[in-house]
Amino acid sequence: MALVIQKYGGTSVANAERVKAVAKRVVERKRNGDNVVVVVSAPAGLTDELINKAKAISSKPDKRELDMLLCTGEQVSVALLAMAIKELGEKAISYNAHQVKIRTTNSHTNAQITEIDTKKIEAKLKNNHIVIVCGFQGINDIDDLTTLGRGGSDTTGVALGVALKADTVEIYTDVDGVYTADPRIVANPKKLEKISFDEMLELAGTGAKVLHSRSVELGYKYNVPIHLRSSFDESEGTIVCNKELIEEEKLITGISHKLGEALIIFEGISNTPKIASTVFNKISENGIFVEIITQGAGKGINTDLSFVTKNECFDEAILLAKELAQDIGVSNVKGIKNLSMISLVGNINKDKLGVLNKVLLILEEENVKPLILTATDLKISIVIEEIFLKKIINLLHKNLI
Repeated sequence: MALVIQKYGGTSVANAERVKAVAKRVVERKRNGDNVVVVVSAPAGLTDELINKAKAISSKPDKRELDMLLCTGEQVSVALLAMAIKELGEKAISYNAHQVKIRTTNSHTNAQITEIDTKKIEAKLKNNHIVIVCGFQGINDIDDLTTLGRGGSDTTGVALGVALKADTVEIYTDVDGVYTADPRIVANPKKLEKISFDEMLELAGTGAKVLHSRSVELGYKYNVPIHLRSSFDESEGTIVCNKELIEEEKLITGISHKLGEALIIFEGISNTPKIASTVFNKISENGIFVEIITQGAGKGINTDLSFVTKNECFDEAILLAKELAQDIGVSNVKGIKNLSMISLVGNINKDKLGVLNKVLLILEEENVKPLILTATDLKISIVIEEIFLKKIINLLHKNLI
């Protein structure tokens, strides 16, 4: 008898018909001889609806109270799913984070799980129950409700897998696996049978939205394979696992992308660590999101310093950059909005220069200038104007995958 953790996303429980379909799938697994713990997200759209309700009251809602509000979404799902499973003749019980003591840090709206008390869950499993747990939420050290940020239910699922020493964690969503590129952008991408944890982390961190990066980190740390599957068919999906379990390592495993990027450039900045430290300390203090930092070799004692942020941070970032420029004696500050970032992920170290050469040739043939280009052993990222995104991704996929 295996212990299986199944996590279902918001689209999987969006209405009564889909809740009943999930219940049938869970019951079938139970009747095949496995113990099942289910983690469920709020119904699709409900979290956004609750956020909008909060913003109708306050332009900047108190984070503690916002967490109290948002945690109600998952409680809708777990209660309805428990009812549906009972209707099929199986024993089921739903729990929120407080009832099963999913402990987190104190950071409201973006907490991290620190500990899970599994005794109550284990007792119900021994009593032949299907246990259903709210995803996305926890409690801090003073028992206030917290939430884990967007995609946090994935993290709850994997964390429960670790705590309960589950045999497998299955993440059910509206996609049937991890593809070599976004099917909405690239025609006929390939579905991957397996992908390594480190490659999945890179894809998740650079725009692929199939799995939350924290859930992948947990799986990686504790060696818990994650099986990404569709809620709407019986296909096998993609298994995220240690690279030792992957028979063939690909040079390029997948291509991810992000839209709505922006670039801030300090021209003629003093080429000293102290000045760069001053810049990024100030940016950090103001809570501006920074994705990539690059610094050129420069001429003499001066250089260019750039960072990539999001469009929504642009106005605040460029204003702050101009204020900083006056303080540190920078000759000019430039900002560019509506950019995209494309990342190629795989075993780049096998032929880093060869891949870079192919990427640059494609960009040159299309007369597209890369505003930023970075490379590591696992990833090559380029920042280009958003209008070129679809064409360049398709050409990269055709030529490299």
